[in-house]
Amino acid sequence: MDRDLVALLGFVGMFALMALRVPIGVAMGIAGVAGFAALSGLTPGLNLLANVPLSVLTDYNLIVIPMFILMGAFASHSGMSAELFAAGRAWLHHRRGGLALASVAACGGFSAINGSSVATAATMTQVALPEMRRAGYEPGISAGLIAAGGTLGIMIPPSVILVLYGIMTEVDITALFAAGVIPGLMAVVFYSVVVAIIARVKPEWMPRGERHGWAERFASLKPLWAVVVLFVFVLGGIYGGLFTVQEAAGVGATGTLVIGMARGRLRWPQIKEALISALRVSSAIMTIVVGAYLFGYFLTITQFTQNAVEFLVNLPIGPYGVLALIMLGYLVLGAVMDELAMLLLTVPIVFPAMVHLGFDPVWFGVIVVMAVTFGMICPPVGMNVFVINSIARDLSLGHIYRGTMPFIAADVVRLFILCAFPSLSLWLPGLLA
Repeated sequence: MDRDLVALLGFVGMFALMALRVPIGVAMGIAGVAGFAALSGLTPGLNLLANVPLSVLTDYNLIVIPMFILMGAFASHSGMSAELFAAGRAWLHHRRGGLALASVAACGGFSAINGSSVATAATMTQVALPEMRRAGYEPGISAGLIAAGGTLGIMIPPSVILVLYGIMTEVDITALFAAGVIPGLMAVVFYSVVVAIIARVKPEWMPRGERHGWAERFASLKPLWAVVVLFVFVLGGIYGGLFTVQEAAGVGATGTLVIGMARGRLRWPQIKEALISALRVSSAIMTIVVGAYLFGYFLTITQFTQNAVEFLVNLPIGPYGVLALIMLGYLVLGAVMDELAMLLLTVPIVFPAMVHLGFDPVWFGVIVVMAVTFGMICPPVGMNVFVINSIARDLSLGHIYRGTMPFIAADVVRLFILCAFPSLSLWLPGLLA
């Protein structure tokens, strides 16, 4: 059978399984093994199924994923996210839209000790959304803000998505972490500008709150020492050469546990909940990773990847035309596919083409992560939106999606700026090199 036809059937089968609500990782794995067996025989296909999960799940480099997720789980269950929001509320509540600005700041701060977008969105939904609703904020905009703010979890280091990109492409993860800082801070600023515009145009959606005294404001900053210590210790240790990224993940998880226990915030019930939560998220991620590797082996023997790279490189639209086409493809895929699966499936195809066309691999990693975040808040499969809807069940998906639209527009502007000025993301890695 023609290999191009088999590759096409593999994609069709994978998306058909996804449409039937088969988990994404399982769908990729089934399509990959079936396609590999169709071309190489049943025995090689079964050998692939036996060997790939074992090799992936025992890969030392991937230990960083569950460790950073565990770090975020311990931070969430020890109340650090609530402390971040409380500090923002104390300083900003008297301003129109102040609670929304506090939510943006808390999302950014929590992202610095949590590498998961979904975890950031879920945590801030429980902490910030009830406060904004009690204060009279428009529910859809409030939920949309938190959904968008959650995406900071995979841009501001430590980021699980950046780690996976680095492992797949053999790009230095420490450089990727540094490259994500300025784009992440830009997102905080852009979201804050959107909040300010909405507060001016629709003041009834974001009423003013009470003014807190200076003593209360400064008192709200005292509990934040734990977040600062963890962020400086983990990233400072990486860039100071004290430990590798993998070691930093383990040290960060352990440090978060020790701080939580020392402050009396983490006792056995909270530790147990954090471990179970981290196990669930890590298992879901590793299932997708295994499925993507199985599907990747299938695409390799069909030579689809090589043909796709050659096709992209030879397009008569120039390097930035190819980049624009790829970004458009990510926007389309983001509407129907999980961001992690999208990254694992597409990077082996587009990365060689981008490097061949002269783009910096570190910069492209930041751009790809930004592109996949659109899928987390865009209809119809915005994972962050579904997470918020599962917690705030009285808010419909449509209401939340409408609330994300102003922040999606801000993300599009940010993406254009970073594409036009690569130095914005490459300046800090160059400084730390």
